Amino acid sequence: METQNNLLAGPPPTRLPDTPEAREALEAGAAASDVAARFPSYSAAWAALADEAFSQGHAVTSYAFARTGYHRGLDQLRRAGWKGHGPIPWEHEPNQGFLRCLHALARAAQAIGEKEEAERCAQFLKDSSPAAVAELAAT
Repeated sequence: METQNNLLAGPPPTRLPDTPEAREALEAGAAASDVAARFPSYSAAWAALADEAFSQGHAVTSYAFARTGYHRGLDQLRRAGWKGHGPIPWEHEPNQGFLRCLHALARAAQAIGEKEEAERCAQFLKDSSPAAVAELAAT
């Protein structure tokens, strides 16, 4: 029996590669700044820095950290075959750093009065991973 391709299906989910050494360093309690310095493409370290700065009331610093991790993540997504749209599943742990940076960027942009950017980032997060929106809603 011949199967038909669904021409209306969207692009396949993008799954970023794991960075075990960086992940394990963060999990072991290494300072996020040290992990970011050693693994500058590791978005989860930038997300941790953005969250830490925001929780301390430093929205501009949080914005800068989140933007760095966001752009590093975009580079990785493109290398993984992402074409500018499509699912980036939260359930795939290596994607979480990028998605956390996207959330942190929206949050910090809102805090510094960049309403349009905050809205764009929030929509991008929603379009990429509804599970990430639900998971990050409390942060």
